[in-house]
Amino acid sequence: MSATTVRTARPSLLLPRRPTRSRLVAAVARHAVTIAVLLAMLYPVLWMIDASFRPNGVIGTTYLPFAGEFTTENYEAGLRRTSTLNFSRYFVNSTIVAVLSVVGNVFACTLAAYAFARLQFPLRRTLFAILMGTLLLPYQVTMVPQYILFNELGWLNTYLPLVVPRFLATDAFYVFLAVQFIRGLPRELDEAARIDGCSHLSIFTRVIAPLLGPAIATTAMFTFVHAWNDFLGPRLYISDTRLYTVPQGLVQFVDATGQSSVGALFAMATLAIAPVVGFFLAAQRLLTQGIATTGLK
Repeated sequence: MSATTVRTARPSLLLPRRPTRSRLVAAVARHAVTIAVLLAMLYPVLWMIDASFRPNGVIGTTYLPFAGEFTTENYEAGLRRTSTLNFSRYFVNSTIVAVLSVVGNVFACTLAAYAFARLQFPLRRTLFAILMGTLLLPYQVTMVPQYILFNELGWLNTYLPLVVPRFLATDAFYVFLAVQFIRGLPRELDEAARIDGCSHLSIFTRVIAPLLGPAIATTAMFTFVHAWNDFLGPRLYISDTRLYTVPQGLVQFVDATGQSSVGALFAMATLAIAPVVGFFLAAQRLLTQGIATTGLK
């Protein structure tokens, strides 16, 4: 092949190929389907937000969100008072439970994961297998024994049944998540720290924990969402209206006859999802990395 042929062939290799008509149509169709599915998933949320700004008499009269008159009376009525307490009190209660749950799970599950991933002790594999086996137990199986135990301890009508188990590494999924992440870290880091005289606790706090950002963010996010949205747990253990969480508070908008203040209910439900959405947006990048780590060795 001559040099002239080579020189004339190179530019054609560098120029991008123009997409064919069939590929262009396929790409447009994929994007159209993706947008349609996204709108279908977001429509209930958008409709709820729209309903929270509408007077009670016109809610449900149109299926087009953000069309028609708007009012903030629903938010004022919802925050001002339900049938028992100011609704803002429920937000404070949910925040207390959610924050303590996050702290407990992050602290206990990462410590347990470090022990299973790095330490050598008798029955380590057996205990880890039993811990993973608890993932197969539905909550309804342990609900009655836990209630009896917490009743004997005198913890009913307190937040202790909702918070204390988090500090005992009872959520096996988050332990497994952190174990998978720690196993992906090179052991040379531990050995270098041990040569410098670090104990296991120092290795965990100074070497391992700073590298667990994605796993910690994932644990914190899922724990916060579960604790914030949990209705069954507080319903079982809390009967004092002063200690109600947000899901319990939303029920207060429905009276014994089934009638409800729909506008105020939608307004408070909209405020209830705001912390979850904000938490997700703040930790989205670390959350994605943490979920991907679960599939590694």
